[in-house]
Amino acid sequence: MAPEITVNVSAADHIPLCYELDKRFYILINSTSTVCVFLYVFLGCLSVVIVCGNLFIIISIIYFKQLHTPTNSLILSLAVADLLVGLLVFPFNTRLTVSFCLDRGHLYCKLRNAFDVTLSTASILNLCCISIDRYYAVCQPLTYRAKMNFHVVGTMILMTWTVSVVVSVLVSEFNYEKCEKSCLIDILLANILGVIFSFYVPVVIMLCIYLKIFLVAQRQARSIQNKSCQMRTFGSTVSKLERKATKTLATVLGVFLMCWTPFFLCVSFQLLHSVLVPDSVFETLNWFALSNSMLNPFIYAFFYSWFRAAFRIIVSGKIFQGDFGNTKLT
Repeated sequence: MAPEITVNVSAADHIPLCYELDKRFYILINSTSTVCVFLYVFLGCLSVVIVCGNLFIIISIIYFKQLHTPTNSLILSLAVADLLVGLLVFPFNTRLTVSFCLDRGHLYCKLRNAFDVTLSTASILNLCCISIDRYYAVCQPLTYRAKMNFHVVGTMILMTWTVSVVVSVLVSEFNYEKCEKSCLIDILLANILGVIFSFYVPVVIMLCIYLKIFLVAQRQARSIQNKSCQMRTFGSTVSKLERKATKTLATVLGVFLMCWTPFFLCVSFQLLHSVLVPDSVFETLNWFALSNSMLNPFIYAFFYSWFRAAFRIIVSGKIFQGDFGNTKLT
């Protein structure tokens, strides 16, 4: 039997994609149209790609000892956040894209918002930590190993996930239905501050850090060209390794901003100017932002030979045939 949802007049103005309005009884009846089936299949496939791609990253970094570095620990934390997006956020978003949150107090809506806020905040804070790691690697290479060891990186990862959960809890604490006018002002202020400190402030910090890295890398490149032949060869090798890692992770940041900035701009306009954004536009931007979790494995595959080598070993099943943990990935 198809599920039915009783709606009021205001809710009827926003009929979900896969529901039809029965005007006699004023209820929403589930509709299994071709568009809805295609949407379910398409989003389900995206979820599988996200889970598999990030699972390869997680297995590679955990299993191969060559990849046990502080930088890769941060990449691992980012991959865990992306994996959870595919496992948790996508199923809830798929369900709610076709039905929307007609009742903000519904468990589905609460879980969706909690997972969405937690994992998006965790992703951007992980990227912020990665930018700090790259700063020390390129700008202060002599003190890099001392300042960015496993203990420091572990503390950064713990703080990242703790802050993400706290932000999610604070945002979900508000009860929209029982709010009066003064409470709604508090909610608006909390949402504005949440967007600023969970997105715009980290983005500005990261862009400033990568600008500094770019300027320092340029000075290093000019300095290397003025050294003797022997020093130039050694310095060039070290510089190329760090520059490649920095370029790759800067690309990850760039793709993240490309996917998430339109969504946060849309949210900002809604909060500051009371702009009414159609549900379809808002959902489309939200899906475009969430699709970022699918792209990082492809970026690593394009830039990193070690990821391609690890991928071949895992897919071929050789990982179960012997001790490949010590294999040098090239």
